[in-house]
Amino acid sequence: MIICGLKLTHDGAVAVIKDNKLLFSVELEKINNNPRFTEIKDTSFIEEILNQQGVKLEDIDHFVVDGWGGNDQDALAIQPRLTIGTGVNKLSAENKSQPYELDIALYTEESLNENILKEWKLKGLKIGDKEFDYLSYYHAAGHVLGTYCSSPFAAKNESSYVLVWDGGMYPRLYYFDATNKKIENLGPIFLLIGNVYTIFSQHFGPFKVSGNFAKDNLSVAGKVMAYIALGQPRRELFQYFDKIYEESYQYPMGFANIFAIEFKKLIAEMNYSDEDILCSFHVYLEELLLKKLIKKVERNKKKSGNICLSGGCALNIKWNSAIRNSGYFNGVYVPPFPNDSGSAIGMACCAMISKTNNSFIDWSVYCGPQIIQNEPAIGWISQKCTISKLADILYTTKEPVVFLNGHAEIGPRALGNRSIVADPTSKKMKDILNRIKIREDYRPVSPICIENKASEIFEPGLSDPYMLFDHIVKEEWLSKIPAVIHLDNTARLQTVNQNENSIITELLMEYEKISQIPLLCNTSANYKGCGFFPDVFSATKWNGVNYVWCNNTLYERIEKIRF
Repeated sequence: MIICGLKLTHDGAVAVIKDNKLLFSVELEKINNNPRFTEIKDTSFIEEILNQQGVKLEDIDHFVVDGWGGNDQDALAIQPRLTIGTGVNKLSAENKSQPYELDIALYTEESLNENILKEWKLKGLKIGDKEFDYLSYYHAAGHVLGTYCSSPFAAKNESSYVLVWDGGMYPRLYYFDATNKKIENLGPIFLLIGNVYTIFSQHFGPFKVSGNFAKDNLSVAGKVMAYIALGQPRRELFQYFDKIYEESYQYPMGFANIFAIEFKKLIAEMNYSDEDILCSFHVYLEELLLKKLIKKVERNKKKSGNICLSGGCALNIKWNSAIRNSGYFNGVYVPPFPNDSGSAIGMACCAMISKTNNSFIDWSVYCGPQIIQNEPAIGWISQKCTISKLADILYTTKEPVVFLNGHAEIGPRALGNRSIVADPTSKKMKDILNRIKIREDYRPVSPICIENKASEIFEPGLSDPYMLFDHIVKEEWLSKIPAVIHLDNTARLQTVNQNENSIITELLMEYEKISQIPLLCNTSANYKGCGFFPDVFSATKWNGVNYVWCNNTLYERIEKIRF
């Protein structure tokens, strides 16, 4: 059975599962240097993506379209294509530039008793010259099953809790019963939508926007998570957060924005820095999340001690780490696509379990678009270059290199196949990378490290292949790898091994032979505001580096940039 999952709104993507194997997931932002979070507005483009991946329209047994919607004005304001209906929502689309409307499922269940795997059987998906029947499921269902089905728990047929905290929903806890293939909705753990983090932040510091209504921006939350290292948590502010939550929730519509406005009123005469305010709010939410999660689990005690984390808030590595470091759960899993970049995969998983009762997918994080090794831009020369030679170039030149290899990563993090790699031994390198990426100076640069060496350098230094947990750099390494250390002495670690990515692992091993350091700097290779470079030409046209490596070929700029 071949199932095609479709995410048509932001983080647009096409994912195909054949039987229980994920063949590919192509996010629109990762082709043609498209802007980040690009939507699929014209559904005729689906056929082009399928054809590029060797799949024909007639091969597909089921098309599945992501549900969308929301009951909060903060969520609805960012979706002009959406019309809220009764029992079904409508999404405006085009096919060959001709407008039409698609019925789609809702965002999430309207009561705890509803089956999250409720299936909408619909008609009228137009792709080129053809029209198809299709399925649709709750948006939240895609988060639950895309996460669970890709987890090590599913591979071992183990049950698991699944916590979903997405932008337009409260953090909601589910339980997947692996024996009966049933999902129980245990309800919200508290009543703050995920966007509260972003919208609150847009009233303070460099994230402040004009007007009373702070617009949603999908890139803000990650920046805030880095920025808070400039501040300190002021626990005396927690009482005001509690007061607003308890007394002002009579305004559920737009509450995320009201929360920030009411807070500013309460502290108007107090002299707190924006850095401390944002850090305090982050810690407040982190502690609230952990406390309420454990309380909910205790109240609904199940046999499994596993938990999966999903939704856009699961990109917050500090919150993820708080849950893992609590020691309360036996296993904590976060997929590399917890946000809507994984929604197309999640939709395909919904149909897979519904039609086949299979709850596990065989997948790789490297199943995005294949790199295109075309001609470089004018002003570049090329030569053959082994991994060993590349390691020597990184060590001797102390310059960053764009590293392009195989299929792109799925999800928002560059994990070695669409990365800029660099020597980590000088703090200057962090400044160089932030400058060429046109990023704020407080933003961190991540280390990519050989898995079995991580515990020597980091605490806890556990396997972290998707860069989704926080690690503390051990004191004896602080002076050795300053380029990958954040302001609070933590690092957004990614670990790799031969099985996961043999090429980047080989590079790290060769670099270690020269430097005695088993890691490199790793940040995404892309134009500012766009997805990963899709080809050699784009990387060489970019005015950022002097070296681009792809498939054992080194491309070198003739007239060098000075760093």
